[in-house]
Amino acid sequence: MTKYGIVDTTFSRVDMGRFAYEIIRKEDPDGEILRYTVPGIKDMPVGATKLFEQGCEGVITLGWVGKTKLDKYSYLATSIGLIQAQLLAKRHIMDVTIHEDEVEESQLFALAKDRASKHAANLVKLVRDGGRSLSSMAGQGLRQGYNNAGQILGED
Repeated sequence: MTKYGIVDTTFSRVDMGRFAYEIIRKEDPDGEILRYTVPGIKDMPVGATKLFEQGCEGVITLGWVGKTKLDKYSYLATSIGLIQAQLLAKRHIMDVTIHEDEVEESQLFALAKDRASKHAANLVKLVRDGGRSLSSMAGQGLRQGYNNAGQILGED
């Protein structure tokens, strides 16, 4: 049985873990899902590491970044930590982040739901088939959280 991990935070203003859980359950009904909630984004790398130690084959982290410069620096540190944890575990961490200032507040819920859901589906594809099913989508300009950018066609 495939085991997936979800790391989310109490700082987030939207329960993105719920959306990720629902999508992973839909995409892999037989999979086991472990959820680990931490206070803030800087705790996510150790949360993901703990889930790998519990046998998860892939983890999705769901972070929320505030509007201040300090929040941005905290995310940068977190991102570096998540990359390091990913490399050490040799397993994927889908780093899903909502930056509170990237859209108007009225759009944050929809952005968070879309981004968490699409990345959760991608995590299942990466874990189950090593990303081979994503290959057919390469170069399509697919986005998580926004409308797809679309493919740029040129002459070969």
